[in-house]
Amino acid sequence: MTTATVFNEHADHWLAARRDPETGIEGLRAHFSGHAYDPHDHDDMLIGYTEQGVQRFQCHRSLHTSVPGRAILIEPGALHDGHAPEAGGFTYAMLYLPQAWVERAAHELNLPGLRSVEAAFSRTLVDDRRLVDVIRTAFHAIYHDEGRLARDQAFDRLLTQLSGQLRDAPSIGGVTAPLAALRARDLLHEQMDGNIGLDELATVAGIDRFRLTRLFKRAFGTSPHAYLVRLRLRAARRLLAAGHRPAQVAAIVGFSDQSHLGRWFHRAYRMTPAAYRRMCTNVPD
Repeated sequence: MTTATVFNEHADHWLAARRDPETGIEGLRAHFSGHAYDPHDHDDMLIGYTEQGVQRFQCHRSLHTSVPGRAILIEPGALHDGHAPEAGGFTYAMLYLPQAWVERAAHELNLPGLRSVEAAFSRTLVDDRRLVDVIRTAFHAIYHDEGRLARDQAFDRLLTQLSGQLRDAPSIGGVTAPLAALRARDLLHEQMDGNIGLDELATVAGIDRFRLTRLFKRAFGTSPHAYLVRLRLRAARRLLAAGHRPAQVAAIVGFSDQSHLGRWFHRAYRMTPAAYRRMCTNVPD
């Protein structure tokens, strides 16, 4: 088990995380006052709960307010942010479940709804103390390194509970998105590491740049540039977890240099790329 603790620039902001090397599951516990995170998304499934205070965030184009006793369920790729609307801030705990691990475990447990990366939750916040207790037990198994048996049993129970929280896959970003926006999105994926401009996206989309920006935001909830940053950050997390150095990662995913990667990475995840790499690999810089 590897661990990383990051102290942020203010005394009332702190973050501590652990990663289970066998499953890739991460457990993060943090406290924030005021602004916490810029809008971002993850390849992982996020499962957590608020320990203390009021936690407010945008997700699925809606504003959500979590307090102690509510479970937080966010599927892979869902754009979200975070802030504390009240004095005293909030403390929360979150599990990051790699989708590949979820699919394998769901197959073993015969939970077909969780086997697809398109799995989505019917609610982002769930008022169910029993579910919160199950999440808390699984979180402690990772965060406190309670051993493989405790981990395996806790997560079997957690996935079984989560399978009852699913709905049909969301259509946003799928067949209902305008063809022009889909073409632009596909080019961003294909040329993530390039220095692509809005005129190039508009040419591929077949419409003018101003209309494309409006359609893209309507379809995917964010601007083309913000979408590109999200792609790069998710790729950066994967590469850092595999042991690549931040400078290498910046070049691979398309950031201009290591400091450019670092600024965006910290805004989204509140830790540096080097700290995340250490947590995942236990390899010094």
